[in-house]
Amino acid sequence: MTAATTTPPVRQPLIKSRALRRFLSHKLAMVGLFMVLGLTFACFVGPYLLAYDELYIDLRARFAPPGTGGHIFGTDPLGRDLAARLFHAGQISMAVGFAVMVIATTVGSVVGVVSGYYGGKISAVLMRVVDAFLSFPSVFLLLALAAFIQPGPVMIAVIISATSWMEVARIVEAEVKSLRNQDFVQAAHMLGLSGRWIMFRELLPNAIGPIIVAASLTVARAILLEAYISFLGYGIQPPLPSWGNLLNGAQQYLGSAPWLAIIPGLAITIAVTGFNFIGDGLRDAFDSRAQGQ
Repeated sequence: MTAATTTPPVRQPLIKSRALRRFLSHKLAMVGLFMVLGLTFACFVGPYLLAYDELYIDLRARFAPPGTGGHIFGTDPLGRDLAARLFHAGQISMAVGFAVMVIATTVGSVVGVVSGYYGGKISAVLMRVVDAFLSFPSVFLLLALAAFIQPGPVMIAVIISATSWMEVARIVEAEVKSLRNQDFVQAAHMLGLSGRWIMFRELLPNAIGPIIVAASLTVARAILLEAYISFLGYGIQPPLPSWGNLLNGAQQYLGSAPWLAIIPGLAITIAVTGFNFIGDGLRDAFDSRAQGQ
């Protein structure tokens, strides 16, 4: 009993400290962190450093190339400052990405921990629901849902979450199944703790590593999906900017004003690549095979 009750408090901080050291020593993860922090700073602080806001129209400055007339990224067909619109769009796209991360990770973690803890028929039913969602191609399911809603940042975040929680559920379910027979769980049963307590106070905290990895990758996927459906015209609608609809509006000017597509495309690439690098670093940091290193 003594060993069972004292193992987790000793083991968990050690894992966390070693995981943090491995993450900080992961070169690609640090590059990704720099990319994400730099882009976040630009999107949320950059608009205050510009001479123009995203709504200012100057028809005399239509299609100004980058670096002319105080427009660091040039202007769009209405003479609006592209940098201001890009940064404002980044606030919306990244907010959607983080909202999806919270919703999808929460739903997936709850489904996964309940399925992994109880097993049996409960697990079979929940996992068949997961399989049913996974059987539909996520992009087509996303477009089908988007066609029936009033597009906006909140609803876009909700429907992307509806296509993103299943992977988290599977990861958490597998992790909880590997933990539910551990000594600290048996000790919790012997102390008469409730199933809810064991699931959310004992099992879920010990599965936090894979959940954090999945959450970071979910942000990248959500930003990419938002850009995809907005580019196709089913997502966030103008005049509210997002990286996806900036690309949509730029496609007819690829020959005459290529910067209108290149710059939002680079922003999406930086965001998605950065979060994927962070996810790879977190995966290596929490890798159980490296815990003894």
